[in-house]
Amino acid sequence: MQRRLLAEFIGTFWLVFGGCGSAVLAAAFPKLGIGFVGVSFAFGLTVLTMAYAVGHISGGHFNPAVTLGLWSAGRCANKHVLPYIIVQLAGGILASAFLWVIASGKPDWVPGGFAANGYGALSPGGYSMGACFIAELLLTFFFLIIIIGTTSKGAAAGFAGIPIGLALTLIHLISIPITNTSVNPARSTAPALFAGGAYIDQLWLFWLAPIAGAMIAGVVGRMLYEQTEITETIVIEKLQPAF
Repeated sequence: MQRRLLAEFIGTFWLVFGGCGSAVLAAAFPKLGIGFVGVSFAFGLTVLTMAYAVGHISGGHFNPAVTLGLWSAGRCANKHVLPYIIVQLAGGILASAFLWVIASGKPDWVPGGFAANGYGALSPGGYSMGACFIAELLLTFFFLIIIIGTTSKGAAAGFAGIPIGLALTLIHLISIPITNTSVNPARSTAPALFAGGAYIDQLWLFWLAPIAGAMIAGVVGRMLYEQTEITETIVIEKLQPAF
C-alpha cells in the first residue's frame, strides 16, 4: 500500500507542477510564451509520462475523480479510495507550493489566478456557472470512458497511457477558455489554496462536476465493457509497455 500511495503522490505532484507550471511560468512569457496549446500538451504529457513511470504500481489515477470513477466502474478497491484521494491532494498542494516559490523568484511576478479554475468572472472566457458545470461534467465523463475503455479486456496492451494522455490534451484544448480546465479536484484545489479568495469559494463546482461525470462514466463503463475482477489499480497490465 505504501508504494501505491507514494506513486499516486508523485504522479499528482508531477501533473500539477508540470501542467500548472507551464501555465504560470511559460504560457505568457514574452515572445516565447507557449500559449494555451502548449499548456494543453503539458498536462497531457504529465499524465502520459507518469502512466508509464508509476502507473504499473498504483494504476496511475493522479485524480480523485478518476479514483471515484474507477471505483464506480468496479476497478478500484474500497480500501484504496480515501487513501488515494488524500495523497493526491497532498501531492498537488506540495507541487503548488514549490511552484509558488519558484514563480515568486521573478521580481515583477504577479500571481493573478495562479492557474486556478473558475466560472463567471473567474472564467477565462467569462462563461456562466451552468456552462462551466456542464463542460466539466461532460469532459470528465469522456475522460473516464477513455480510461476505462483503453484499460479493459480486448484493448491493446501496453498503450493505454498514450490515448489517456492525448485525451487530457484534447480536454484542455476544448476547455481552457471555459474553466481553465479542471476535470481533477486535486489539480483545482492545489492552486486555488494559493490564489485564495473567490477561487476557493468556487472550488465546489470543480469537485462536484468532475466527480459526478466520472461516476456516471463508471456506471456506463460497467455496461459497455466486459467486467474484470478488481485489481486495485486501473488494470496494471494495460499500462505496461508492450516491448
